[in-house]
Amino acid sequence: MTTATDDGRGERGTPDAPGARDAAAPLPAADEWRGVEPALLPLRRVVLLSTLLPVAAVAGGLPGLLAGPVWALPALVPLGFAAWGWGALARNWRSWRYAERADDLLIAHGVLWREITVVPYGRMQLVEVTSGPLERRYGLATLQLHTAAATTDATIPGLTPKEAERLRDRLTELGEARSAGL
Repeated sequence: MTTATDDGRGERGTPDAPGARDAAAPLPAADEWRGVEPALLPLRRVVLLSTLLPVAAVAGGLPGLLAGPVWALPALVPLGFAAWGWGALARNWRSWRYAERADDLLIAHGVLWREITVVPYGRMQLVEVTSGPLERRYGLATLQLHTAAATTDATIPGLTPKEAERLRDRLTELGEARSAGL
């Protein structure tokens, strides 16, 4: 699996390596990329608020009641982070996308540090679909791809369970077909 950051360039392998691709292989067109589901954004915002609002209540409410209103000002810090995070989550949600190509799967995400991960089908060892309680509540699932190197696993959050299962089945099929030739 290859990961490219910032400028979109990354290692593509040497020309003699099995499964090497042309370094100038074009990225998919904009209409070939698939984004994640819109329900991922409210899910992440619920997690953000459920984390920071209790912190704000403790930071400002208790001191404000015991020592006076001026001591409630520390509550503004977590509230400021919540306001900033609200917009940051929207930008992050828009950045997640994936594309299926003939020999590999591309996963792109990131706002400040953009990352494009290339997962060759023949390198995948395990493809799993997970869905926690909050994800199920919002009708979402996460697809995780495991490769030979433990540090190079790739994840696509915010898929519908049906799309995650379709992608899992397709990637498993392509992975078995490509790894048989190695």
